[in-house]
Amino acid sequence: MTPSGRPFRFHLIATDGAARLGRIETAHGPIETPAFMPVGTAATVKAMMPEAVAATGAQILLGNTYHLMLRPGAERVERLGGLHRFMNWPRPILTDSGGYQVMSLTQLRKIDERGVTFRSHIDGSPHELTPERSIAIQHALDADIIMAFDECTPYPVEEAEAAASMRLSMRWAERSKAAFVDRPGYGLFGIVQGSVYPDLRAESAEALTRIGFHGYAVGGLAVGEGQELMFRTLDRTVGLLPAARPRYLMGVGKPADIVGAVRRGIDMFDCVLPTRSGRTGQAFTRRGPVNIRNARHRDDPRPLDENCGCPACTGYARAYLHHLWRAGEMLGQILLSWHNLQYYQDLMAGLRQAIAAGALEAWAADFAAQQELGDIEPL
Repeated sequence: MTPSGRPFRFHLIATDGAARLGRIETAHGPIETPAFMPVGTAATVKAMMPEAVAATGAQILLGNTYHLMLRPGAERVERLGGLHRFMNWPRPILTDSGGYQVMSLTQLRKIDERGVTFRSHIDGSPHELTPERSIAIQHALDADIIMAFDECTPYPVEEAEAAASMRLSMRWAERSKAAFVDRPGYGLFGIVQGSVYPDLRAESAEALTRIGFHGYAVGGLAVGEGQELMFRTLDRTVGLLPAARPRYLMGVGKPADIVGAVRRGIDMFDCVLPTRSGRTGQAFTRRGPVNIRNARHRDDPRPLDENCGCPACTGYARAYLHHLWRAGEMLGQILLSWHNLQYYQDLMAGLRQAIAAGALEAWAADFAAQQELGDIEPL
């Protein structure tokens, strides 16, 4: 768990159209891209042990600045050896800035030039989060990749409001850069904002490039605008970002969203969908989603996905998984969460292999065709 001392670096290994195959070198190890980061909001990926998450092929996790600053507190985590040691995850960690969570606290927060004052959703206690404080918290957590503090613009939003929000985030980005402690293996990412307005996205990308970051994220998407508008926004944004730096689409998403974004040049993703869906009985498979709670599975001896190597698929029948849900047993949530994380990591591995072979378009067409087939017929 000791930092390696190697510099933070992005290697672009191959391209296929706009899609990129790469590797990010960090203090706690490499990340093969395109990469999907399971979300460990409160220093844990829900229903999963760290060893199980690693077994799926995940190389990096996401932690949450807002939640960890409130409980157990960043300073406590720092005293206990940092987030890697605290949660027994020796591999890379990215922490978000807290901006998205603060956006969701509409009735509990106030935004001004300095930052955000808000009341904890846990106990109502008052707190302030500024660019400087956000960076300091992420530093204390020992995150390999730290995100600049920003305001995540809601959707829908008028252009004038989106412009003011984006420009505030750019001023905060400058302060985040000034507060960042540059160390070997640690990186700071800026976040492009501007909602779905191309001119605002271009202005934001230009401002961040001028400031200079180790990587660049696209924020403010997957907030209700729909896939078509998200892809259109990416088409007009991704090419404006430095090609020699990793690109991260925040909060995305569904498998088809990820495939489409990779085809547009995105390298990194995170989303709660795999584990949240696993905890509600939905599984992602190569033939589309499956709701294991449906009665059609109660006598089915077949695996959830015959091409998956996770414990849920290699050791248990659909009938047993269905039984676990009917009985309210937590093992059902564990097995489906594990399966979904495995599916997402297999998806990323498939994308990487296709880019390396120069065969991404054929791979993507086959992916879409398989998804269209739908689940296997009931017995």
